[in-house]
Amino acid sequence: MNYMEIALEEAKKAYSKGEVPIGAVIVKDGQIIARAHNLKETLKSAIAHAEILAIEEASKRIGDWRLNGAEMYVTLEPCSMCASAIAQSRISKLHIGTFNNDMGACGTILNILDYDIFNSYVTINWCYNNECSELISKFFHERRK
Repeated sequence: MNYMEIALEEAKKAYSKGEVPIGAVIVKDGQIIARAHNLKETLKSAIAHAEILAIEEASKRIGDWRLNGAEMYVTLEPCSMCASAIAQSRISKLHIGTFNNDMGACGTILNILDYDIFNSYVTINWCYNNECSELISKFFHERRK
């Protein structure tokens, strides 16, 4: 199963709602335990990022805030808030679809996950998915018109 494709489906849902098209999927033991997309505008909430919403859903589903052994697939490199939440939730591996040249906090601008302040280590896998890049570029190009 291509989990990044499922994250892209979530990003497209955000796009159709006029939200920044970012999607996230959390997988544990080969099963999807959460999927979400950005809902900042819909919920009027600065923290309604796809990653945060997916972490909340996954935690509720398994009954624990610790997501040890889980992997997150996200279409755009997380910001500092989301990168911190990923580390705090103990997600083991992060798969990223494309760079966030404005606010990327997993290696592009800074790397929150590289600091020893967290009690966990998150492995980062850069997927470099063209469709992830094209969707976010298309959204902002249309918005600027």
